[in-house]
Amino acid sequence: MLTKRIIPCLDVMGGRVVKGINFVNLRDAGDPAALAAEYMRQGADELVFLDITASAERRSTMSEWVRNVAEALCIPFTVGGGISTAEQARGIIALGADKISLNTAAVNNPGLIGECSALLGKQAVVLAVDAKKQGEGKWEVFINGGRTPTGRDVIQWIREGVRRGCGEILLTSMDRDGVKKGYDNELNSLAAASVNVPLIASGGAGTMEHILETFRAGSDAALAASVFHFGDILIPDLKKYLAEQGIPVRIPTR
Repeated sequence: MLTKRIIPCLDVMGGRVVKGINFVNLRDAGDPAALAAEYMRQGADELVFLDITASAERRSTMSEWVRNVAEALCIPFTVGGGISTAEQARGIIALGADKISLNTAAVNNPGLIGECSALLGKQAVVLAVDAKKQGEGKWEVFINGGRTPTGRDVIQWIREGVRRGCGEILLTSMDRDGVKKGYDNELNSLAAASVNVPLIASGGAGTMEHILETFRAGSDAALAASVFHFGDILIPDLKKYLAEQGIPVRIPTR
């Protein structure tokens, strides 16, 4: 059985990691490379960095911090945010990132998934999907940071994304995001059964039990932010707990 992965998510703005609640009251949390190294030391399996600055001027800043993170890490990391062409994606991989994440740009131009996959290999292409429940057994894809409904069905979209060449799905429940009441495992279980690529569950982690539950529901990895950033859950304690519950996890050797 493949080991389950624990993935902290870090938001980057202007080359610095920021912390906040629902994108409000953002405050500086430190240098991306330094925080990445600390999470690696704790035993994180991968990291996801989301560049939340919208302006095009951030490209030079982005190049600097991505390169610095790559030098500090020996675990895989994904970079997302504002990637709209295959050339941009290749540039980020060239700086040392292992994977790129596509969200809004992929919905607006689904062919971008195949272009990135052909250029980088599907293992380097993560399709990020923001999902909002719209009735019994139905979820809609939202874009532009969760502000814009698309009319697309989430399950149909992730199936299309896999057909087009993405190697992994990062699925965020907008209904659960930030509330710390557990992942939407009805959605995660359905999604995991619908595609043959790994599923990263996102949105709702508040306790170690929540992470256990999403693994039991079929998720391959659990992504979380605030519970790790604010020290509510320490990764070594989490992995020990999961192992005791029979979940296969990588226990780092000291």
